[in-house]
Amino acid sequence: MKTYLIRRLLLMIPSLFILTILVFSVVRLIPGDTVDAMVAQMETGNNFRAASGRDRETLERIMGLDVPAHVQYLRWIGVLPTPDWRLTGESQFKGLLQGTLGESLYGGGSTIDEIVGGRLPVTVQLGVLAIVIGLLIALPVGVYSAIRQDTAADYVGRTVAVIGLATPNFWLATMALLYPALWWGWSPPMELIRFEEDPLGNLGMFLLPALILGTALAASTMRMTRTMMLEVLRQDYIRTAWSKGLRERVVVMRHAIKNAFIPVVTLVGLQLPILIGGSVILEQIFALPGLGRLFVRAIDSRDYPIVSAINLIFAAAVLAINLLIDMLYAFLDPRIRYQ
Repeated sequence: MKTYLIRRLLLMIPSLFILTILVFSVVRLIPGDTVDAMVAQMETGNNFRAASGRDRETLERIMGLDVPAHVQYLRWIGVLPTPDWRLTGESQFKGLLQGTLGESLYGGGSTIDEIVGGRLPVTVQLGVLAIVIGLLIALPVGVYSAIRQDTAADYVGRTVAVIGLATPNFWLATMALLYPALWWGWSPPMELIRFEEDPLGNLGMFLLPALILGTALAASTMRMTRTMMLEVLRQDYIRTAWSKGLRERVVVMRHAIKNAFIPVVTLVGLQLPILIGGSVILEQIFALPGLGRLFVRAIDSRDYPIVSAINLIFAAAVLAINLLIDMLYAFLDPRIRYQ
């Protein structure tokens, strides 16, 4: 296991390197131009760091866009030095290899690490709550539906799962905002309540978007749990356990669940990118100041460093979660050995 873990961690290095190339290239393919957006803002009188009457060539030089794309990439990962945007002639290495994500084009000198660091906890909290809620709904319902196959409870569980799969998150979130406001005049808080200031208020603020996000996860996970439990319950060793007179709780909890949960864990890992996409939409709808909301704003303003940094963080999170899932396989099924 230790050797396998080290090998997987080493394999993540070339994977991340390839991801940096893909992220950098895809972001540069976004239609529109950052300099054009800045010039438009200068003309409307908005205040940003480059709004000092500089021409287009100067703006491109300030933002490092006056060099070929491969030079921009090498500066981003920290192989080549990045000129100071104040045009002082000083250059320094400050890329991914130096442990920094760079500097926002609109940040007024703020580094992306500071911006992302302030928003990452919001997205992580929303994602963790959604996963916990989704699993708390899906696993008991899926197991119970399999044990009580073709009963009324099974039909209700399957019907609710199908409805959950067919209902878009953005529509559900819109309805959850609209009707409570119409009927009771209630709407969720529009400013972030920090956990250290008001724990209950913080959890209450995240509960509704996490419940909506977790519903989609619960629907597909419940169906997979039910299917795998039915398959495991038909195995010979389960029949042997029944024939020995073991109680239902012992057969299910001790002999069936662990083997049935291996594909379920895989499914949960594969749903992480969908969960991230859903968090981007829900943060925008519920005004949560997380990475998803920042991502939408960065795309709108063509802030390439911010878009690249958030994409890279999401991709690295998917790699890390997949590694964690591989580690869980050995725990759920001792027959699996990573030699």
